[in-house]
Amino acid sequence: MPNPPEIATPTLFQRLLRNRSGAVGLVLVTLYLVVGLLGWMGVTPYPDLEQHARDRLKPPSATYVMGTDLFGRDIASRIMGGAANSLRVALLSVTLATTLGTLLGTLSGYFGGTFDIIVMRIMDVFFALPALLLALVVVSVLGPGMNNTVLAIGTVYTPIFARVARGPVLAVKQMEFVQAARCVGAGNGRILYRHVLPNTLAPLIVQVSLALSWSLLTEAGLSFLGLGTQPPLPSWGVMLSESRGIAEMAPWLMLFPALAIMLGVLGFNLLGDGLRDVLDPRLRGLR
Repeated sequence: MPNPPEIATPTLFQRLLRNRSGAVGLVLVTLYLVVGLLGWMGVTPYPDLEQHARDRLKPPSATYVMGTDLFGRDIASRIMGGAANSLRVALLSVTLATTLGTLLGTLSGYFGGTFDIIVMRIMDVFFALPALLLALVVVSVLGPGMNNTVLAIGTVYTPIFARVARGPVLAVKQMEFVQAARCVGAGNGRILYRHVLPNTLAPLIVQVSLALSWSLLTEAGLSFLGLGTQPPLPSWGVMLSESRGIAEMAPWLMLFPALAIMLGVLGFNLLGDGLRDVLDPRLRGLR
């Protein structure tokens, strides 16, 4: 009797495309990454710092797709340059928070005891303050600038990753395969690397996507307040701040940066929701 044909298991990417939230989020994030990469490479309609004095406050047209600002700079070019800067801040800050938070949370959950209590109480202190307020405190101490913004956002979101990493570690370290590894003489380092960390990746991947959306919004908020990316470098938050006084006369100055922030944050949030659904077997059949 012939064997029944094997049914191919869909890959993570295929499952993500079948999820509505994940598919829409993936499209928005891909668009954001492409725009940011083009802005970083300088492939923009005009140099983002180039001023056209005779074309100040021009509305959107064939020459300037998104219009110009008070200094005659092309808004579309500055949107692309701002995407590159916000992407740099988001990736660096989330990388910092993921690395430090995962390390602290994993070690805290695995070893427990006094070390776990001390680390978690420190994380609780950070949780007691709103994220933006804590970022404002850090940037105020370090001074404004893009690099200090990375440190501020990374510091703010480290406790979140510590909590996310600690929970699965507490469960995994009690499982039979970890106990078996101890019985055959495996050291703590090998157990953490080979058995514990691989089983905590799913929630961390989802958290990275969500943290990217938060860091994008936080960077825009700090730049809006004058504590993040400094002019004349393009930043969506700076562009919103510069448009406040003339928004009624030139609404495109506020519309396009605000739309860029909204789509970027929405994309990473939807992608995080989709990843949560496809990585959690309990949720795969619900959507």
